[in-house]
Amino acid sequence: MPFKFDVYDRSVYREPAPIDRDNPFQAMMERFDIAAEILELNPGFYEYLYRPARVHITSIPVVMDSGQIKVFEGYRVIHNDVLGPSKGGIRYAPDVNLNEVKALAAWMTWKCAVVDVPFGGAKGGVVCDPSDMSPGELERLTRRYTANMIDVFGPDRDIPAPDMNTNEQIMAWILDTYSMHARRTENAVVTGKPIGLGGSQGRVEATGRGVMTVSLAAMEQENIAPANTTVAVQGFGNVGSIAAQLLQEQGCTVVAVSDVTGGYYNASGLDIAEMREFVKANGGTLDGYAKADKISNEELLTCNCDILVPAAKEDQIDADIAENIKAKIIVEGANGPTMPEADDILNENGVIVIPDILANAGGVTVSYFEWVQDRQGYFWTREDVEERLEQMMTTAFNRVYETSQEHGVSLRIAAYVMAVGKVSEALRLRGIYA
Repeated sequence: MPFKFDVYDRSVYREPAPIDRDNPFQAMMERFDIAAEILELNPGFYEYLYRPARVHITSIPVVMDSGQIKVFEGYRVIHNDVLGPSKGGIRYAPDVNLNEVKALAAWMTWKCAVVDVPFGGAKGGVVCDPSDMSPGELERLTRRYTANMIDVFGPDRDIPAPDMNTNEQIMAWILDTYSMHARRTENAVVTGKPIGLGGSQGRVEATGRGVMTVSLAAMEQENIAPANTTVAVQGFGNVGSIAAQLLQEQGCTVVAVSDVTGGYYNASGLDIAEMREFVKANGGTLDGYAKADKISNEELLTCNCDILVPAAKEDQIDADIAENIKAKIIVEGANGPTMPEADDILNENGVIVIPDILANAGGVTVSYFEWVQDRQGYFWTREDVEERLEQMMTTAFNRVYETSQEHGVSLRIAAYVMAVGKVSEALRLRGIYA
């Protein structure tokens, strides 16, 4: 029976779930619902795109250094693979949960679609505390998780990458474990690898560089000169510290940054390169940095600045903080840092929010470049990677901006309209296999 693509009846959509602000999947769905209404999305397509395609839960037994066996829980959620192999990072953290992984997998679907990367969305996670584990324990955990997912991962099926508390070494262990089972070296099974194993130039800086690129594009739209722009960055990990340094190199004055030890503020501007060196020499934190005033996380988010980059974790900007934000532009370096109720307040106050599925898509874009290079066996220069990344991110920003103008909606909703529209059109063209 053919689809009735002209049917639109909001009543057949899912019943709204009770408000649960601790559930990031619901936050994602609130934005998805608005885009679905604007697109008048076919109800059957709504059901298809709302649900993850596959959810994998696995027990991971690990022999600890003490000789004890400890069993960890691991997840891999494939949200969608209509546009191509699914793609998404793996995070190791004690508070990882399935709702979070499902939300992150869905965000990856929309993120890839927004920047026109031919991947679907996935995410993985293991409930563990890496800070309490030795390198040997982490290696055994990673290899067993990979072995358990051997029929899930694959260069044409599902491609992992680094995320919170995982890095290129962990990706190297995944590559090696998968390759041992496949009986051949399969570089393209994972991205974010060391350069010597087929990693891409510019991958480490990619997400931060993407944040910088869309920030400059927004400044241009708003006729704001970088030399007259002040910036505050929440989070001083890979994304936040690199975004801060790159924005400073473009002429912006970075007045505040933060990490797990709190915020650091200097109205005259911080020396980001020096702070990054301090972190390296100080056990990975800014604790004790003396050339700035110590401030709280809330004070950082609401300080006097033109651009705010939340690059830490989900749900950092709630309604109360949104009321007091002074920044003209928010660039979401983290996934889901702004809660849905805060969006309305920010919109009313005229704050431009460049959403996560656009702002932090530099990482998956260069992951795509890495996958392409591995498949070709031919590698690009750093200049090539950075030029292609800037072109794709700028094009994506301009398309989202145009969509927001066309529909009279925020950049976030415009990004969802673009992404959901692209994936649903691919689904329409492919049809439903019966």
